[in-house]
Amino acid sequence: MASLALDQAAPVDQPQPGPRFDYKTHPLAKLLFAAIMVGGLAFAGWSVLTDTKGVGEELATGVFLFLGLALLIALGFEFVNGFHDTANAVATVIYTNSMPAHFAVVWSGFWNFLGVMLSSGAVAYSIITLLPVELILNVGSSGGFAMIFALLLAAVLWNLGTWYIGLPNSSSHTLIGSVLGVGFANQLINAGSRGGTAGVDWSQATKILTGLWMAPLIGFFAAIALLLVMRVFLRNQKLYTSPMPNTAPPIGIRSALIFTCTAVSFSHGSNDGQKGMGLIMLILIGCAPTAYALNRTQSASATPAYVQTANIAEAVFDARSGGLPDMAPAQARTVLTTALQQRKAETPEVFAALEGLSKDLTGRVQGYGALSKVPAEATGNVRNDMYLVLDTTKLATKKPEGYKAEELTALGDYQKKLEAGTRFIPLWVKIVVALALGLGTMIGWKRIVVTVGEKIGKQHMTYAMGASAELVAAGTILAADRFGLPVSTTHILSSGVAGASVASGAGLQGRTVRNLALAWLLTLPAAMALSGCLYWAMLNGVKVLGL
Repeated sequence: MASLALDQAAPVDQPQPGPRFDYKTHPLAKLLFAAIMVGGLAFAGWSVLTDTKGVGEELATGVFLFLGLALLIALGFEFVNGFHDTANAVATVIYTNSMPAHFAVVWSGFWNFLGVMLSSGAVAYSIITLLPVELILNVGSSGGFAMIFALLLAAVLWNLGTWYIGLPNSSSHTLIGSVLGVGFANQLINAGSRGGTAGVDWSQATKILTGLWMAPLIGFFAAIALLLVMRVFLRNQKLYTSPMPNTAPPIGIRSALIFTCTAVSFSHGSNDGQKGMGLIMLILIGCAPTAYALNRTQSASATPAYVQTANIAEAVFDARSGGLPDMAPAQARTVLTTALQQRKAETPEVFAALEGLSKDLTGRVQGYGALSKVPAEATGNVRNDMYLVLDTTKLATKKPEGYKAEELTALGDYQKKLEAGTRFIPLWVKIVVALALGLGTMIGWKRIVVTVGEKIGKQHMTYAMGASAELVAAGTILAADRFGLPVSTTHILSSGVAGASVASGAGLQGRTVRNLALAWLLTLPAAMALSGCLYWAMLNGVKVLGL
């Protein structure tokens, strides 16, 4: 099919000289960049102090410094993500002369910033749910802090390593591997009756990993199909020929390519930026639980609606408890924690535990009047109980067969109320993540740009090749964001470039394709091993220091 389309196309041009990368950065631009970076970090520190002071939570100097270091590493991950992943978005406009390189990266950074700011937040907590239950519930413990530092450092180190050798590796792939490594190591360290895999929610992991292994296939075959369709309906032969050196394409083609670059940049920000948000919220909950464990921005007017949905859901729990009496809160927490660890929540005992803990939780929230009025000493318990009820209810309704429609509606409404109380992103977190990701696009992008633009296909990138690869990437990422799934911009776009090269009849550079495949295969086990070893080392270091 590809060969038939090639017969109708214009002859393949010889490769043209590459774009200019020798632009000098103006000193004022460097000063502005540094000022924004320092200002963003200062804004984050000021926001933490303001939020904690507003709820009467005083952070010790050591805790504040610890929190600052953790936030710096988390923002460093997003910064590295910016220059590692977003280089994919600008490669096509640079190599088709649609934008000068120095302007393209600034443009991409701006749209990454907007993508983060306008993101739905649905992806932010999806990766976190892979972590072991006991670490999420006790994120402020030594094990919780070791978990956060281990997975962040592993992700940053692997990203920097693959960037250094110019491989378009996926930051999403790396982060997921780091999370899985910590979860697996945690269970091995605390090996007991549950076995070595109970520390990871493998059902959620399978769902996320399915998206990652499908991403290259989607990018490759969708780009081939799109380019072949373009050949049928768009007969302008300039679309299918290599750009002239240092010559911009016609205005219509140029506008289309700038649009696709913008779409990829925006969609990358909307999806990848949320991963950093979720990690930062874990850090904040661990270091400053009074301010961040619960959504204290909810007004007292939201409490009656919460109580009403809880009462309706508790009737469903009662109907499915098999006549078992309401379970006491302490026993209910143990039953629900075990159910989440073992991924089994359909038994009458679990529903009795849900009913008992939910009633106790509802009574406490109603007594306080609003989440904003929950006292500091009770914040951790309320948050953990809301988390247990929410995630166990989700697990119990994962297979909707056997539920009545009204029961699913009641439980779904209750889940939304619980999510609104525990899974939220403060505006300042969005802003600093958006700054880190946006600024990251402007640093170190050249290595990945050259790989995507010159080392995947044997032919110089044509306008149609660039447009088809980026349209596929943008559409896939935005769809994934809609459904709360983390996907890889790198995998989709680089495989899209490969697919477009095949459809153009140009062929692929075997060495680069092998390296890309090797990076894709190695990232998950390498990140798991690195984060698992770091987690073990940090836990032992804490024990040695007696902390």
